[in-house]
Amino acid sequence: MRHLKIVAFLGLFVLLANTSFAQGLKVPKMDLSSQVLGILNNTSGLGLSDDQESKLKVDNESFVDQLMKISNSTASDDDKKASFLGLKNTRTKFLTSLLGNELFQKYSGQILKSINPLKSKLGLAALAF
Repeated sequence: MRHLKIVAFLGLFVLLANTSFAQGLKVPKMDLSSQVLGILNNTSGLGLSDDQESKLKVDNESFVDQLMKISNSTASDDDKKASFLGLKNTRTKFLTSLLGNELFQKYSGQILKSINPLKSKLGLAALAF
């Protein structure tokens, strides 16, 4: 009789544990480049024209591709730093010409706030922001 109670208890425990495990949430993980691109493409509150927004999105994709290419390269850290800073300068010139100084400052502030949690994952690539 006692063994029956123990087996029944264990069976119930396994059943409940299995049921609760099956109901666990499975959140898909986004890769780093998708996260960065999502942050860069967030232009809410800037009031950009359709033309500005489409040009920005195209440049954002190119920027993220170049950023990841440099990050994954076998170059030395000094070479990577130089590449990231060069990429930042090129991007700053593009964004200033596309948005103007005022919107560029606002957009940059938005990006910096949003990118902060990812800086440790980005490593040296964070220099490009």
